[in-house]
Amino acid sequence: MLLLLACAGTLSYCGYDYYFLKQADHDTTALHETIAGQKTELEDQRRQIQVFAGEIQALKRQITKLGQLENQVRLIADIDKSGRSSGLLGIGGVPETDLDREIPLDAHHNALIREMHHQVKQIRSVADKEKLDFKDLIVKLGKKKNLLASTPSIKPASGVITSPFGYRNSPFTGKKTFHSGLDISNRTGTKIVSTAAGKVIFTGRKDSYGNVIIIDHGYGKATQYAHLRDILVNNGQQVKRGEAIATLGNTGRSTGPHLHYEVLVNGTPVNPSKYILN
Repeated sequence: MLLLLACAGTLSYCGYDYYFLKQADHDTTALHETIAGQKTELEDQRRQIQVFAGEIQALKRQITKLGQLENQVRLIADIDKSGRSSGLLGIGGVPETDLDREIPLDAHHNALIREMHHQVKQIRSVADKEKLDFKDLIVKLGKKKNLLASTPSIKPASGVITSPFGYRNSPFTGKKTFHSGLDISNRTGTKIVSTAAGKVIFTGRKDSYGNVIIIDHGYGKATQYAHLRDILVNNGQQVKRGEAIATLGNTGRSTGPHLHYEVLVNGTPVNPSKYILN
């Protein structure tokens, strides 16, 4: 009898122990599943944060480009910006190290999300300000239609800019010299157009420049086109922006077919690149 009771007790203990072990195994499995689920969720959050950060950077680039375009239009139209600024200088980016997949994101991703939300609010504020700036610009542009029509604003010919405005090593002497315009290279015969409305005040040959056209656009602005092959306009002729005036050539002192293009303000050469919007 005692032996039977002992056996029954042993079996009961073993059964309880087995149940306990099975329960512990089940709980461990559930815990692992929970941890795996949390890890997956964190990875999803990391990816969302990375996408969010990328969108913020893209917005900042777009606003910066808009600000640059506004500045260029104001320069061409001679409209003072009066201290206006895009305000993007005060907006930081999300450090790439904070998005490193090897760093435990769960430790600080909430702070990152808060920071990015803050940046979005700043960007929205800057965008609203930029909108007001453009409205102000549009009003002032409407008052300067004649000036705009007479201000150089397009590329005079298709082709590659092979020599920019500023100091360079002369292709003839190798010495540092000032280059007063842009050199645009292309095939001989390429069409050249007037970059703004104006009056042709010179056509003919000018020393090392070869065949040249000079157009007076009024308001102290003029443009000069050199090394031309064919001159298609006459002295005193009125031209419009985009109207063909010549063909690209290799006349004068030149190393190959190209257009030498100058913009002059009150007789002084300025950087033509600032007067090219297209």
